[in-house]
Amino acid sequence: MHELPHAFFKLLLPATLLLSLPLSLQANPDPGKSSSKAGAPHEVSAEVCGSCHKEIFAEWKGSMHAQSSALVDPIHGAFYRKVIGDPRQEGVLTKKGKYPVCLRCHAPNAAIQKKTKLDSKIAFNEGVNCVFCHTLTKFKGTTKPDGKLRLGQAAYENSKTALQAPSGKNYSTSEKPAGASATAADFHPFPMEGGKSVLLKSNDACMGCHDRRNNFHGVPLCATGTEIADSKVFTSCQSCHMATVNGHADHSMAGGHNEDMVRRGITMALDVTEKAGQYQATVKLINKLPHKFPTGAPFRNVYLKLTAYDDGGNVLWQNYKTHPMKDDPKAAFVYILGDDEGKPAMPPKAKQVLSDSRLDPNTERVLDYTIPADKVKVVRAELLYNLLLPKLVTQLDKVLTDDLRNPKQAAFAEVRF
Repeated sequence: MHELPHAFFKLLLPATLLLSLPLSLQANPDPGKSSSKAGAPHEVSAEVCGSCHKEIFAEWKGSMHAQSSALVDPIHGAFYRKVIGDPRQEGVLTKKGKYPVCLRCHAPNAAIQKKTKLDSKIAFNEGVNCVFCHTLTKFKGTTKPDGKLRLGQAAYENSKTALQAPSGKNYSTSEKPAGASATAADFHPFPMEGGKSVLLKSNDACMGCHDRRNNFHGVPLCATGTEIADSKVFTSCQSCHMATVNGHADHSMAGGHNEDMVRRGITMALDVTEKAGQYQATVKLINKLPHKFPTGAPFRNVYLKLTAYDDGGNVLWQNYKTHPMKDDPKAAFVYILGDDEGKPAMPPKAKQVLSDSRLDPNTERVLDYTIPADKVKVVRAELLYNLLLPKLVTQLDKVLTDDLRNPKQAAFAEVRF
C-alpha cells in the first residue's frame, strides 16, 4: 500500500473533526446561534470544545457552572424571576435601571455584551462555559477605586481574539510549536495563547464570582473570598475543586451540590459515656477548609442530628423535634439575615446580619449533650447539609428536584453499647 502524503491528512483531518461535531454546530444557518465560526470567543458554544475534549466536556456538562443560568438552575431561576424578571426577554433591568449583576456570574457570556435574553445564543445559556474561563486575561479585582464592588464578568478582562491555554503553550494557525500537528492548530475556532496561564491556576480565576456579593442594601451575602483571606491559608481553589483526574484538571468543579465534596471538608467524632442511667455525648466537629462551612449562598445551612435508639431500633431521644434552628440552635450552623426590625428576611430584602453560627475555617467546635434515656444501645450523630432553608424548600417545592430538596450527609458517627 502506498503511503498517502502528509498534505492529504492535513486536508482530510479537519473535515473529519468537523463531522464529529453535533449537526447543529456544523453550520451556522442562524446568526443568533453559536458555532465554531462565531464572531467572538464568548459566542462559541462549549459543544464545539467538547467535540475533541470529550472527557472534560462531560465533566463540565454535569457541573453547576454549566447549569448556572436562570433558564437551567431552578433555585437561581426562581430568585431571578422574582427579583429581576424574565430571562427570555431582552433589555431587562433592575428597579434602579441597571444591568442585572446576577448575569455577570450566572451568564457571563451574555454579560460581556450586556444582553439579558439568555436563549438568544447557545453560549449565553451555557452558564460559565469553556470560552468564558479560557479567555480570561486579567483580574481587575472585585473592588473599584471608589470602593464599590465590581463582580463576575466585570472583574475581568477577556480576550476578544484568542483562547488561553493553561498549559502555557501557543496553538495558532500562524505560529505552531515544533512537531505540532496542523489539525489541532487549524481546528481551534480561535488561536490558543499561553501567556496568561498563571491566572487560570490561581484563586483570581474564581474570585470574580466567589469573592463576595452584597445585596442592593449593602448586606453581605456571599463572602467566600473574604473568608479565605481571613483564614490565612494559602491554597488555591483549584487544588480542591479541580483536583487532577485522569491526567487533567477535573472540570466538574464540585461544590455544595456534590455530597462527596461536602464530606471532604468536615470531620466529626462522637464520644458517649454512661453515668447514673444517663448518657453524656460529646460531638467534635472540625472544619478543614480554608473558608467557612457552609459557604457561598446565604441560605445554605448545616445541622447536627443526634439520636439515641434502643436495641429494637426505636428512637428514645433526639436533640430536636421539628428542626434544630428552632429546638436546638447550637446544632444549627447557618447565616441569618434580617430586616430593619430584626426579623429574619430573605437575601434580596435583608437589611442586616442577625447571626452567623457557621463553622469558621480550620477550627473545631464541641457540642455536649445529656441524653436522659434508659436502655440506650446506639447513639448516632449525623451532620446534614442543606442547600436551602426550610422556608425556601416549602416556597420552591414545585421547582425543586430531590437532590435540591433533601439534605446531604456531610458526616456520620455512632457509638454502640
